[in-house]
Amino acid sequence: MNDWLALILLVLVGFGIVALLYWLIIETEGVYLGQRVVTLLYDYYAGRYEDVKRFRANYEHQYLSQPLMQEIAPLQTPLVLDVATGTGRLPWALLQNGLFRGLVIGVDLSRHMLAIADAKTDTERVRFARCPAEKLPFADASFDVVTCLEALEFMSDPRKALGEMARVLKPNGVLLTTNRLTGHWLKGRKWTAGECMVILESCGFTSIEFERWQADYDRVWARRV
Repeated sequence: MNDWLALILLVLVGFGIVALLYWLIIETEGVYLGQRVVTLLYDYYAGRYEDVKRFRANYEHQYLSQPLMQEIAPLQTPLVLDVATGTGRLPWALLQNGLFRGLVIGVDLSRHMLAIADAKTDTERVRFARCPAEKLPFADASFDVVTCLEALEFMSDPRKALGEMARVLKPNGVLLTTNRLTGHWLKGRKWTAGECMVILESCGFTSIEFERWQADYDRVWARRV
């Protein structure tokens, strides 16, 4: 009987360890293990990332590039910074938009993601750099637009990253970001709309608007003061 009890306890402990590892690595994408682990995971999954996400050209045009071009109209030649660019979703979407004649710089910490993004865009109008969102290597008031999609909750310091995005934006420049709605397991990593607004205002943003975008995210627009 004691042997059976010991075996059951061992199995339960094993399941617990597996469940914990699944939560830490898969469900929360390594965020509670530190930025280095997050980056390693994205490097590892870079080749499968777009197969999982299944980005669609018509969707990206209708809900991403076209609203952005409308927001900055009549400007058609913006300098855009895409923070946590991943495999270059935002740069690619803008390049497919006939109204866009500007330049995009995409930054990320994952070398493998950046390599895929560079191969996918392959144009002089897009440049990529490896750097943390919390310490952007650009001068103050450099960009007309800064974007950061589906990434804030996985950064080591989201508030500091938003502060950096505000710093490099020109006065009245446009921020397009997202606010996570789902994921009870992301404790301390997602905000209510009210909390998000307070954080954005503290970073120097105004004219903040929330729009439902996907099941997991609101799309958030803001202007640099």
